[in-house]
Amino acid sequence: MEIKTRFAPSPTGYLHVGGARTALFSWLYARHCGGKFVLRIEDTDRERSTQPAIDAIIESMKWLNLSWDEGPYYQTKRFDRYREVIAQLLKEGKAYKCYCSKERLEQVRADQMKQGLKPRYDGHCRDDHSEHSPDEPYVIRFKNPQTGTVAFDDMVKGHIEFQNSELDDFIIQRTDGTPTYNFCVVVDDWDMGITHVIRGDDHVNNTPRQINLYKALGAPVPVFCHLAMILGDDGAKLSKRHGAVSVMQYREDGYLPEALVNYLVRLGWSHGDQEIFSREEMIRDFTLDAITKSASGFNTKKLDWLNAHYMKTLPPEEVGAELLWHLKRQGLSEEAVKAGPAPEAVVKAYCERTHTLKEMAQKARCYYADFDSYDEKAVKKWIKEGSVSVLEQAGSVLKALPEWNAQAIDKALEDLAAKLEIGMGKVGQPLRVAVTGAAVSPGIGDTMVLCGRERTLARIARACEAFSK
Repeated sequence: MEIKTRFAPSPTGYLHVGGARTALFSWLYARHCGGKFVLRIEDTDRERSTQPAIDAIIESMKWLNLSWDEGPYYQTKRFDRYREVIAQLLKEGKAYKCYCSKERLEQVRADQMKQGLKPRYDGHCRDDHSEHSPDEPYVIRFKNPQTGTVAFDDMVKGHIEFQNSELDDFIIQRTDGTPTYNFCVVVDDWDMGITHVIRGDDHVNNTPRQINLYKALGAPVPVFCHLAMILGDDGAKLSKRHGAVSVMQYREDGYLPEALVNYLVRLGWSHGDQEIFSREEMIRDFTLDAITKSASGFNTKKLDWLNAHYMKTLPPEEVGAELLWHLKRQGLSEEAVKAGPAPEAVVKAYCERTHTLKEMAQKARCYYADFDSYDEKAVKKWIKEGSVSVLEQAGSVLKALPEWNAQAIDKALEDLAAKLEIGMGKVGQPLRVAVTGAAVSPGIGDTMVLCGRERTLARIARACEAFSK
């Protein structure tokens, strides 16, 4: 049997961390088993589903490199299929039309709550044979078994049983003719051959209803795997107040996709004491029986640590490709980026000095575009009497260099410091302020190489003029 998993988000918002972990676990299991991974957009909630949310989900999946083998399928494009199955259930007496008004249902609910009963549909129309006019509104309900139990062995939670008497006849088609979530999911998973359903444990209560529907349709029941929730840094359920709520917000904040994926895989899954995994190791080692039952705590410091690790250890070209995205977010034009240093050169110079790509892009902006002002603290500390003379002499020495590389630049400036009988800091720091506008950057030779010969010399000349005043 070919293993087939799916990720089926509702596009009523962006892809959040919990959904991303579900997608990752589903993707990994399919890849581990040599099976297929399906992307399905569950957009039947027409009022809340939006195209920007769909676009963001797909963009997030691509950024995380969770490629799908089939899809994306859209539920709104499968309405004819749903109507066909509903007609079949009606014909076989496994579903029925319910004409109960909203007022009646509210009264039933109120009465049940007064009696301390669990609110549920009372089956009023289940065996009702009253005549109704063709234009009278109705919903269609699934005729749930009234006796016995529905049970399943969850890959994470173990054996789970529900009494059918606790379940009511749930709606499978609304009055406007649109099918409902619990119904569409079952038909989709059946049609698409899904063998394993990996999802959040907020869906556990939907599972018995769905299993009864699978059985009524004569469809195979998939294996279920319900993942425990993710908690925030403070131990509360992860929510908007915990900061980044969208996967793409992590990109905005300067995290690498490899770091986020590595972090997410350890939220509820383990392989010994290993913390850092390549994509190949994740696929090789991932199994559903290694998923933990308990909730996972989100730890931002650990994510930061992983991000720093990948910034230093991934090939600079890979990190540079992501840095390029951040440079453009700095408002730099395509031409400005092309005229500046290669992004991988910036990565090599800054990977040990920054914690995120956003920070790296901010610090590297000076190599691609001119700045309007100098850091006041840096000027106050490093631009002293005689600094302009040092800058002028350094400019002359650098202008005469036959080669523009870090070694040649460092040697020329060291020789100048020796000639002037001053410390290297009194040469390098004023130059650093002149070239970058700030007092902190990589080695002065590396800094000037990133800045380029023409831009470096022009900035030294500009600083001489500015600081003379």
